[in-house]
Amino acid sequence: MRRADTTARRAIPRFSPRKHWVGIVIFVVGFAVLMYPFVSQWYYSNDIRQTVTDFDTAREALDEAEIARRMELARAYNDTLDPGRLTDPYSPREQEGRAEYARMLEVNELLGHVEVPRIGQDIPVYAGTNDTVLNKGAGHLEGTSLPVGGIDTHSVVTAHRGLPTARLFTDLDKMEIGDTFYMHNAGGVLAYQVDQILTVEPHDFDPVLVQPGQDYMTLLTCTPYMINSHRLLVRGIRIPMPEGPLPDAGAVVPWDVVLPAALAALLMGALGVRIVAVAKKRRAEKAPRRGA
Repeated sequence: MRRADTTARRAIPRFSPRKHWVGIVIFVVGFAVLMYPFVSQWYYSNDIRQTVTDFDTAREALDEAEIARRMELARAYNDTLDPGRLTDPYSPREQEGRAEYARMLEVNELLGHVEVPRIGQDIPVYAGTNDTVLNKGAGHLEGTSLPVGGIDTHSVVTAHRGLPTARLFTDLDKMEIGDTFYMHNAGGVLAYQVDQILTVEPHDFDPVLVQPGQDYMTLLTCTPYMINSHRLLVRGIRIPMPEGPLPDAGAVVPWDVVLPAALAALLMGALGVRIVAVAKKRRAEKAPRRGA
């Protein structure tokens, strides 16, 4: 009978602190990996909010004569444009470095910021479309009109989709005809109303060429999401600025990301609870053996 009791005791799994800590480490690492996109997007959103604020503050410090000089230079540049210079902004041949063509319009290294209430984004706009620019904000497509508005102009602003650190134009496909967006530049704010949404081949530039008598701006990104074989073009036509404050561009919740992440967090939490419960059970099973 005594031998049977001894055998039963030996059958009880021995508690292993090493296995216990390995489980906790796996849980913590998994949770950290899960939260990385959200933490990085939170950090980025705060960073670009400060960048936009700094731009607006610096713009307000410019005197009227300096603003008028810069805007006149930008319009003079637009008058010299050759549509044949357009190239795919995501092509490997796109020149590196910050383009010189837009220096007259820059404030704190920005051409301005594009505010898109429908998708909850207010994004800094830089000159050019190289990787450095598109990893930190939106870029102005060189060869299109500088974003100062005016008859016979068509400016193109492009940004990535699906970056782990920022949403940018990830939700641009949610735009609808009639939506409005706003371009803030050194001279003020321009309002555009969406009148056309197209999906085109990467080298089809006809839809972004200047149309006589029109004042257009197009928002451009890759599509389909994560495949990027085509380009999504959301064109807006210039409209008068609405009265009163602009719509809030920071209120859209990305439920397509939040809900799966919340479910994954719950599962990770359940796993953590299970690890702790198993560890406590094994400690309790081990305790009688010490007093035997």
